[in-house]
Amino acid sequence: MAVVAKSGVELQPHQIILRPLVTEKGTHLSSRRNAYAFEVHPQATKIDIRAAVQALWKVRVVGVRTQNRVGKPRRSRTVYVQSPSWKKAIVTLHEDDRINLF
Repeated sequence: MAVVAKSGVELQPHQIILRPLVTEKGTHLSSRRNAYAFEVHPQATKIDIRAAVQALWKVRVVGVRTQNRVGKPRRSRTVYVQSPSWKKAIVTLHEDDRINLF
């Protein structure tokens, strides 16, 4: 199932979901609110993300929230660099569904 992003690029589900974000806060969200955080393709929409999660893990998605995270300036001695910007998605699942990331 290919999804066409808003830029006209055709993306497969494994290209939309780049990686799960396994953090302390994300683990808390998954256990308490049944919500999972992922790094996603910057051109993917909420509808694309919903379709990709449903296709990859065979679960029912209730909601999708996205954030565009701006890269931070970093300093290494005298050189300033910018860490890359990325897109984060928090996907809430139906109360009967779970994703085993480990």
